[in-house]
Amino acid sequence: MITERSVAGRAPGVPEEAADAAVPETRRDVVTLFRAYLALCKPQIVELLLVTTVPAMMVAAGGWPDLRTLAVVLIGGAMAGGAASALNCYIDRDIDQVMRRTKRRPLPANTVTPRSVLVFGLTLAVISVALMAVFTNWLATALTAGAIFYYDVVYTLWLKRRTPANTFWGGICGSAPVIIGWAAVTGTVAPLGWALFAVVFFWQMPHFYALAIKYKDDYARAGVPMLPVVRSVGRVNFEILLYTVLTVASSLVAWPLGLGWIYGVAAVLTGAAFLAEAVLLARRTSAGQPAKPMRLFHWSITYLTILFIAVAVDALI
Repeated sequence: MITERSVAGRAPGVPEEAADAAVPETRRDVVTLFRAYLALCKPQIVELLLVTTVPAMMVAAGGWPDLRTLAVVLIGGAMAGGAASALNCYIDRDIDQVMRRTKRRPLPANTVTPRSVLVFGLTLAVISVALMAVFTNWLATALTAGAIFYYDVVYTLWLKRRTPANTFWGGICGSAPVIIGWAAVTGTVAPLGWALFAVVFFWQMPHFYALAIKYKDDYARAGVPMLPVVRSVGRVNFEILLYTVLTVASSLVAWPLGLGWIYGVAAVLTGAAFLAEAVLLARRTSAGQPAKPMRLFHWSITYLTILFIAVAVDALI
């Protein structure tokens, strides 16, 4: 009996063209789903949160923290951030489809179903809290669970669509990773931990207001009362300058609480540059010139990254 031999992995009787088309399509589906679920976790946000968490843990430990604790907080924190983001996408799926900035997200693009996103987000949330409960302590666990609940229920479901102060109140959960990391190491939060929390908390207003200026029309179309949508240019400029000053002030308050000269120099220089960029944005918008808000947005990320790298370096020397 003569049997047909497969060619390059092709089953007998299957045309070569069909086999070549089927394999890439299957792989493409898997890759598309992976990218969709990764996008639901908003990895850029998670990355930024972890940038602040690790240095906070290093300062709390007086050097490198216990590696198991570090790994658990990094994994659990990334999963908690991903869970909160995925659930946020589930809740905001109605407005995401009318905003140009978000209409390509997995739910508006119909890459995944709402039910699968809900299950995915809740599963990540449960696993992240369980990891923290088993391997850290009750305070870090409670703060992790509280941050997820606050972001999705208090901020997304309640505040985001009801008040222009949504960014301010939403800043609490965005700052939580700093004190979660600190609590995981020590079981408590010292004054320096709260000062670093304040830096990230106040930083979020100029950071996100700049983004809201860029996408003002998007938020207006979706009916979300972000500050630049419902308040005057003067009011927005005032709040950007106010919270930039408070960010820099908080960073300087943190200096004598346990940080050294490397951090101090970084806080002064980067803080001055951050404030200068905020002033430039206010001047441009007040004069009716192109706002260029993304300059402040991107610089704010650079500022926070450099500042917390300095925190980590100070913890090691």
